[in-house]
Amino acid sequence: MTEYSGIRGTRVKYLSSDPTLNTSTEGQVWYNSTEGTLKSLVQIKAWSSGGNLGTARYELGGAGTQTAALAFGGYSTGQTTATEEYSGFSWSAGGALTTARNGLTGAGTQTAGLGFGGIAGASNTGATEEYNGSSWTAGGALNTARRRLAGCGLQTAGLGFGGYSTTLLNSTEEYDGSAWTAGGNLNTARQFLAGAGIQTAALAFGGTPPVTGATELYDGSTWTTTTSLTTARNGLGGAGIQTSALAFGGATPTVTGAAEEYDGSVWVSSTSMATARTVLAGAGTRSAALGFGGRPPTTAATEEYNSNINAITQAAWASGGNLTNARRLMGGNGTQTAALTFGRYMTRPGTTKR
Repeated sequence: MTEYSGIRGTRVKYLSSDPTLNTSTEGQVWYNSTEGTLKSLVQIKAWSSGGNLGTARYELGGAGTQTAALAFGGYSTGQTTATEEYSGFSWSAGGALTTARNGLTGAGTQTAGLGFGGIAGASNTGATEEYNGSSWTAGGALNTARRRLAGCGLQTAGLGFGGYSTTLLNSTEEYDGSAWTAGGNLNTARQFLAGAGIQTAALAFGGTPPVTGATELYDGSTWTTTTSLTTARNGLGGAGIQTSALAFGGATPTVTGAAEEYDGSVWVSSTSMATARTVLAGAGTRSAALGFGGRPPTTAATEEYNSNINAITQAAWASGGNLTNARRLMGGNGTQTAALTFGRYMTRPGTTKR
């Protein structure tokens, strides 16, 4: 019989307590001597359906967390000002944007959101709006009006980068809660890219043209190239921080639901979305993300991504004390610590077993 040591090259560890549950111990098997149980560590990654947006749309902005997200703007049957708030179960209407547009991006939280850039009518816009949990008010405009850019950060410390004006852009702008100022330039000019992180520690990934997996790190002044996405794509969604991010959806140019996790140095493929889509929005973290909207066709579908590391106790029989009288065909009842056995045959001295 093949043993664990023959498969893994190591023997099962005897530990008095469970090890730290993180990806470095994934797949490990150990015996918890305190509990008297055999355990293993598995990581479960899956997308599940959330409540649909009230307004199906694409090229919309997103912000917040998986259980408190914000969706705004985008294109439905036309450019929209519709804003919706997600509770972790369903979307409800919020205050409308002042400027209807698509191709915009967002930052911040559900109660302190930031929406900026996009296409209003037929023109690029630099319009910036701040959300307080119920209504939008005007903030300082971007220095360069642009569409299909990426954003991240907070309402009072936002970051916008890339996009398209009259040409592809590599420029970055930083928001202080009232005005935008120039930051460092991306190494790869692009539009339809995604972002994650904060103003002083941001991540830019994907985009077009041509379709790229290029990934860059921002330190508050300079962008540095790092490992590219496994699958080059544009129109993707993003979530997380600079050292722990999630990329999902997009087009390669074929529309995809593929997802990848970033650990600060490399991207690793994960479980794909149920609904392949591009030009969607995202929110949340690497381990608890939200993807919503997109096309084709224009969709209201919302999906929640969860990545959990769990210690699994292995089912096994263990020896207990022997019965006082050996017997067969018996019955039993009770619990493991208070059981009852009764009836059936037992061997008596001087008799033959039946």
